[in-house]
Amino acid sequence: MAENSINEDEVDVIYRQMIDSFIDRANELADKNSSENVGMALLFAASRFNAFVVSQHAENREDYERDMEKAQKFFESQYKQMLSENLEDYKKVFEKYYEFTRPQ
Repeated sequence: MAENSINEDEVDVIYRQMIDSFIDRANELADKNSSENVGMALLFAASRFNAFVVSQHAENREDYERDMEKAQKFFESQYKQMLSENLEDYKKVFEKYYEFTRPQ
């Protein structure tokens, strides 16, 4: 193993810190904007960034075009799984946060 490599636990910590920073920023934006608009902006930003990520793996336009459908299926399945898991997680604490998060 190379000296500069990090282990899986360290990757997980960094991943969670990134997630928390995105959620913190989304919460800040939700103070002045509707949560629905913030959520849609996050989705759009994620899709735009992931299109960039896919492009970075392609040697040329033909490779990119060839990879588009596979990438789309991958990201769709990942989002569906993540959303399902998060909806189930939130269901467990729904009553705790319902009054706090309910629009007035």
